[in-house]
Amino acid sequence: MSGLRRRWVLAHFSLGALASWSSGVAAAAEAPVVLVVGDSLSAEYGLKAGDGWVALLQKRLAEQKKPYRVVNASISGDTTSGGRSRLPVALRTHKPAIVILELGGNDALRGLPLASTRDNLLAMARAAQEAGAKVVIAGMQVPPNYGTAYGKEFAELFEQVAKQAKAALVPFLLKGVADRADAMDWFQGDRIHPLAKAHPLMLDNVWPALKPLL
Repeated sequence: MSGLRRRWVLAHFSLGALASWSSGVAAAAEAPVVLVVGDSLSAEYGLKAGDGWVALLQKRLAEQKKPYRVVNASISGDTTSGGRSRLPVALRTHKPAIVILELGGNDALRGLPLASTRDNLLAMARAAQEAGAKVVIAGMQVPPNYGTAYGKEFAELFEQVAKQAKAALVPFLLKGVADRADAMDWFQGDRIHPLAKAHPLMLDNVWPALKPLL
């Protein structure tokens, strides 16, 4: 093959590869978005990047050939009030098809009124729905030392919000992790944030609520 011919072939091959890559990037950008608005349980606190359940969700969607792009808008330490204040921008920016709300644990840690937590979550769910998104509420529970009455009321508020908003519900994000006999072996040293090995179980808890919405 002549030098001129070789250069022509290489140039056209490169252009074809670039067009294919550009097409793939465009397709990914246009894929419907699953937006996760959460706290440290979703923000990979104390984990290597890619080990959290949100990153694992993107992998599972790809494995099952579900053409969705996951956007993780989670912030460690965030409360339902914080999530409510930043949700409108996230909705406008990402235009999600599905929103997963994983907030409320820090409200309990800070002793914030349960009525406020409930109102914030409900407002977020309705805002997401008004923006055209389906909603998943990730339920949380508190340790027994918070008291039986408080623990029951806290767990039930997620059910109440899901029912009022007609949203999908994950009954307890940490099921199979925080409620097991050897639970402390599944948490980091602070006894609040799960180890990497717990995050596949967390994804398994989310998946039954999310899958029908895809």
